[in-house]
Amino acid sequence: MTREILFALLLGYLFGSIPFGLLLTRLAGKGDVREIGSGNIGATNVLRTGSKPLAALTLVLDCLKATTAILLSQLLFGQLTGMIAAAGAMIGHLYPLWLKFRGGKGVATFLGVLIALLWPASLVYAGIWILLLLTIRISSVAGMAAAVSAPISAYLLHSSLFLMLLGFAVLVLWKHRENILRLRKGTEPRIGTKTSSAA
Repeated sequence: MTREILFALLLGYLFGSIPFGLLLTRLAGKGDVREIGSGNIGATNVLRTGSKPLAALTLVLDCLKATTAILLSQLLFGQLTGMIAAAGAMIGHLYPLWLKFRGGKGVATFLGVLIALLWPASLVYAGIWILLLLTIRISSVAGMAAAVSAPISAYLLHSSLFLMLLGFAVLVLWKHRENILRLRKGTEPRIGTKTSSAA
């Protein structure tokens, strides 16, 4: 079982660490997304290239890479390895080896985890994320609120995933620590401005 756990963790990490935002913007001739805006590789920063389709595709792929890793791990190594692959995918996205451990902020990837492991929570997560994006239009607030909803949903659903999802939510909040400081100062921009923050 130890070998299966290690393989599941590695599989999740490899999928999670695929920097779709960076790859897509380069393929589209938009340059290095890390050199614009916040320097983040997530969908919100990709949006600063001026391409909504690229940003949307980045969001979808960052989400589905976690879902794919989990389902593939369960298929190859057994149902119980899904949680291990989920952890690998989150860590890979947040801290990819090939980008000197400077990855995204995990909001879309977290959603991908929920789709595979706790789909009712994914509906709540997506609903909160979209609602706040459409209303207050501050990407960091929407992403953090969605992340916090995951362990709450798990708790209300009496899911054994509560502690893992709580840990993931803490990681997402940690990656947004600079955004939190800007929110406290009242300087966090809204989506559509030149310096809006990545998710």
